[in-house]
Amino acid sequence: MATIDRQATTLALAHALSAAERGLAVIPLSQTKLPALRSPHRDDPAAPPCHGECDRFGHGVYDASTDPRRIRALFAAAPWATGYGIACGLDPHHLIGIDLDTKSGTDSSAALRELALRHLFTIPETVVVLTPSGGRHLWLSGPPDVVVPNSASRLAPGIDIRGAGGYLVGPGSRTEHGVYSTAPGTAQLPPAPCPTSLLRLLTPPPRTHTPTAATPSQQGQGLVQFVLAAHEGQRNTRLFWAACRAYENGFGPQLTEALVDAAVRTGLTEREARSTITSASRMTSHRP
Repeated sequence: MATIDRQATTLALAHALSAAERGLAVIPLSQTKLPALRSPHRDDPAAPPCHGECDRFGHGVYDASTDPRRIRALFAAAPWATGYGIACGLDPHHLIGIDLDTKSGTDSSAALRELALRHLFTIPETVVVLTPSGGRHLWLSGPPDVVVPNSASRLAPGIDIRGAGGYLVGPGSRTEHGVYSTAPGTAQLPPAPCPTSLLRLLTPPPRTHTPTAATPSQQGQGLVQFVLAAHEGQRNTRLFWAACRAYENGFGPQLTEALVDAAVRTGLTEREARSTITSASRMTSHRP
């Protein structure tokens, strides 16, 4: 049974509501930094994949919202929560988190500086969150038409990336290791645009030809190719992003079967693919 620290929960809720006012969708987290609410389908191994279609809480980052009423309801359902997570990749900021870790003896800050020198970019002034272990989270904003997948030490040792389908621990959260806080002078800054050269490192381009005219059918083919280019660990994220773009542009239903076929060819099951596309349809139609 989780221990309830009402003061910590009240503070976490207050910080979460403040983040939501800035357009950041949030979920409650436990002291372990994991989503505080467990899946409502955990006792049914035969249940189909669900990203919130059942209208119950417990779907991790898919529960994230900027609606104060929904956020209060999420925290009311998890009175043991002592922190909150901020969903990445969503409107309006399309947040990208650069997680500079201090574990395993790596100097992630030096690795990022080396990357910046090699690829000719500068990290702009932006929100910096200090972690209890001495690490840092840099908040950057991505363009709305680019999906950034989550990764761990792919960019460089000790540098993890939080993108679409991931979340960052919000400042003010209390975990079993301590409290997350913003670096002095950065709390009120907006997430700065991600430098173009860095963005290219985070998002390997899909292997597609460049169309001469962006007709709906050509856009759809580009999205299908984007899904087909997914590697293991990217498949669901790429499918979700492609389906969101298709629905936003008005041809989601027409592209569904092609996206399902592409996703199955990358290794997802048909059931997983259809569930992800359904989630994309729901999110683009009534995002709170």
